[in-house]
Amino acid sequence: MTEVDIEKENAEIAKAYKELLKVSYRDLSDEDKKLIRQAFEVAVDAHKDQRRKSGEAYIFHPIAVAKIVASEIGLDATSIAAALLHDVVEDSDDYTKDDIERLFGETVARIVDGLTKISSLSKEKDVSTQAENFRKMLLTLNDDVRVIIIKIADRLHNMQTMDAMRLDKQEKIASETLYIYAPLAHRIGLYNIKTELEDLGLKYTEPEVYNDILEKQKESKAEQDEYIQSFKKVIVDSLDKEGLNYEIKGRPKSIHSIRKKMVKQGVSFDEVYDKFAVRIIYKSDFKNEKFLAWKIYSIVTDHFIPNPTRLRDWISSPKSTGYEALHITVMGPKNRWVEVQIRSERMNEIAEKGYAAHYKYKQGHTAEDALDSWISKLQEALESNETNAVDFVEQFKLNLYSKEIFVFSPKGDLKSLPKGATPIDFAFSIHTEVGMKTKGAKVNGKLVPLSHELQSGDQVEIMTAENIKPNRNWLDYATTARARSKIKSSLKAEKKDVAEEGKEILRRKLKQLKITLDEKSVNEMVNHFKLKTSLDLFYRIGIGTIDNKMLKEYASSRSNMFMSYIKSKIRKPIIAPDLDKDEITAKYDQLVFGKEEEQLDYKLSSCCNPIPGDDVFGFLTINDGIKVHKKNCPNALSLQSNYAYRIMKAKWIDSTQQEFATQIVLSGIDNLGLVNNITQVISSNMHVNMKSLNFDTDDGVFSGKINVVVTNKNMLHKLINNLKKINGIHKVSRV
Repeated sequence: MTEVDIEKENAEIAKAYKELLKVSYRDLSDEDKKLIRQAFEVAVDAHKDQRRKSGEAYIFHPIAVAKIVASEIGLDATSIAAALLHDVVEDSDDYTKDDIERLFGETVARIVDGLTKISSLSKEKDVSTQAENFRKMLLTLNDDVRVIIIKIADRLHNMQTMDAMRLDKQEKIASETLYIYAPLAHRIGLYNIKTELEDLGLKYTEPEVYNDILEKQKESKAEQDEYIQSFKKVIVDSLDKEGLNYEIKGRPKSIHSIRKKMVKQGVSFDEVYDKFAVRIIYKSDFKNEKFLAWKIYSIVTDHFIPNPTRLRDWISSPKSTGYEALHITVMGPKNRWVEVQIRSERMNEIAEKGYAAHYKYKQGHTAEDALDSWISKLQEALESNETNAVDFVEQFKLNLYSKEIFVFSPKGDLKSLPKGATPIDFAFSIHTEVGMKTKGAKVNGKLVPLSHELQSGDQVEIMTAENIKPNRNWLDYATTARARSKIKSSLKAEKKDVAEEGKEILRRKLKQLKITLDEKSVNEMVNHFKLKTSLDLFYRIGIGTIDNKMLKEYASSRSNMFMSYIKSKIRKPIIAPDLDKDEITAKYDQLVFGKEEEQLDYKLSSCCNPIPGDDVFGFLTINDGIKVHKKNCPNALSLQSNYAYRIMKAKWIDSTQQEFATQIVLSGIDNLGLVNNITQVISSNMHVNMKSLNFDTDDGVFSGKINVVVTNKNMLHKLINNLKKINGIHKVSRV
């Protein structure tokens, strides 16, 4: 770089630093500014020789993370300083944790140390999955919740500046973001950041989908603004008459949530009816907030008919993230449903800043209490080593996103549980011992099964007995992480006891077959009986599901095992050497893997049923070889995030040889001859073989399922388009 360039860059760094002080949500004292200045100088020194992939000076990254922490999350000077220093210990040999503590005090050093630990996690060789990293990352909450919040800000800036990275790296980081960081931001109440992380995640995992929705959103912006004006016009006089100080804004739905709706409901962008929400934000003192919210509700519903099933009162019972608002869905202008969110300025800040705004507005100690109880709940789930890390993450996310219900104990205490919770979940939420000894439950004084789904307002009484212990069926009823974790621990302990006995039985039986029980023979048997672990093997011997006859079969197959193993590992060549590769790929359909486009043995996964023409990837399983998934498979994110090292590139090359079964669902208005028209369209198409069809009519509306066999995706698309043209058909989609 020339001297002029260096001077210009230094001026930009100084400007970025000044902006950081300007955008802070908190009022910074002179002492605060001094701390931030010192942190900035140390960061500049530590990163002086570093550049990012894009070529810019590395220091811009910690400043950007500190800006997010200061303005979008609204944390204090200590957090801003820690954000500036978050990579210093990891990236520089000149500064240690002790140096940070000496210069900035114990709190900043603890936060920076937590962030350094998280950064080093993914580089450890013995950590096999990102889920385990996530679990360890959350354990640092014990040190200071600000560690996680700064980590989320760090991830947000990385996602905003990922263009210079390799495609596979972008996809890995984006999958991990959607799988872990967006749910975490949601749980901490950082809704704006969660939305941005989800949108950016989609941008890199499904770029075409993202850009398509983005373009359509831009096109419909004028229409949206016009709609909000027409909504305003109707209610503004009534609101003004009440002397309310308010503003009405439109908020477009995020690209990610529109995409989710399109997939879930099987509709196009134009058919998603609630692409934006109307937000009414009013000024009020704390005492009158609730009263004014309901007054605004009353005015809105005087002019627009509300949907009674869509009222959400999070003012009387705030969400566990601290979110407060009144949500109503009304029939707006042009007969369109529109969601109206009613919030005071205080509630709006809490919705945007999460816990940081709580501290600003806290009444008594409610904010700290809420944060502390959340951390202690997390700690409890985290410290149970019984749960597999990936299961833990899935369960954790389930509890994050689930809507809440509020139920009462017999004494009238209010408990918050996720929607779908059962008496088993309630029992474990009272105390582990109560959960373990649950015999039955009464809801509103009436005896109910343990699988009964609780509703808000239920009063629940748990009956216990000393001789009861959890059984495997309980896992079908339990939905909360706490209940499932405790039940699994109990079942595992029982399984271990049976497995201990099974191991001894197996030792004796193998002795009669002249086989020694050692690591080699155990591994062979685990593979032979298609199990996952030695514990599964010993347990099955213990309960007798693997008997003498099966063990004898294993013994006789033992001598052939080595040869068949060698054969299974030999790869098939793609094409005979005397044939032209281009000619082959033009004529035949193959699924090929990796950069070399090798043909390997594979199985199609049943979770998403890929067919030729779909965008796919290969996943290397432990027992089943390569399994092929569609890129938009419901499990794709989890696999790409947790097991990136097992993902293989895969693609179809022209499909003509193989047939694939798929199911089409249709719905529409029943009329005479409709079924005949449908079967004619299918049978007139020479490439489609219809295996079965099933139609139901309910008061003039029909729905149908057709199982067909096709040779490729284009064939299927053509068929679906032809079916859509039939008079009376409303919707056609592939399962």
